[in-house]
Amino acid sequence: MLFKGLPMLASCPFMVLFCLEGSRIGIQYETSFAGEPCETFHCVLESKSFLEKLTVIEHTIPFFLPIREAENDFLSSNAMKFIDYVGALLQSYVDRREQVRLIKELYGNQIGELFHSLTYNLIEFVLDDFDCKVTVSLRYADLVSVLPSRIRVLAWPIHPSKKALITDKKGSGATVAKSIPSRLSYAEDALRTMSLPEAYAEIVLNLPRVLEQIFSHTGHVATFQSQQR
Repeated sequence: MLFKGLPMLASCPFMVLFCLEGSRIGIQYETSFAGEPCETFHCVLESKSFLEKLTVIEHTIPFFLPIREAENDFLSSNAMKFIDYVGALLQSYVDRREQVRLIKELYGNQIGELFHSLTYNLIEFVLDDFDCKVTVSLRYADLVSVLPSRIRVLAWPIHPSKKALITDKKGSGATVAKSIPSRLSYAEDALRTMSLPEAYAEIVLNLPRVLEQIFSHTGHVATFQSQQR
């Protein structure tokens, strides 16, 4: 531990402040997921004189998290606000990342594709079924959010019987096949209120029934349930 044996200024769950040499303050952030410890991050603040503002002189925070923006926004006016915000930033990042890791670990055989940004504030994945493809798109309002604010879950029919013929707009008279997706509102509601692994389990549990209801008029029953077995 970087600050081991040094005098503490203060401590609270997931964060400890240390008094370092000179006019420096060390912050140790301890992140967790589902009650289990994850990474520990460190940040050192320094002020060259009593009249000068604190600045970040070193840290172990991932480069893609906006530590410098937080420094400019908060540190000059309210050091504790900066310290608390960085703690929330780190914990939320770890939380989103671990949620994705967990669904890959538990349901990787059901996920055809998965994409996420470095900060995990944009997550997209695909559930492949013999008769349809379910696409999930999650966007988070900011980097301290652990539940998405913009959610879209669509079921795309693949079987030719589920394609609608439309007239070419160029006036050629030709017809082209176009898949018409169905929005899965129940899945979006689950993702809006539950963690990603919990919502995923809820979605998969009800997916065969919902797909059968959506596509029953085609006489073609979804086989996602048989793929699970």
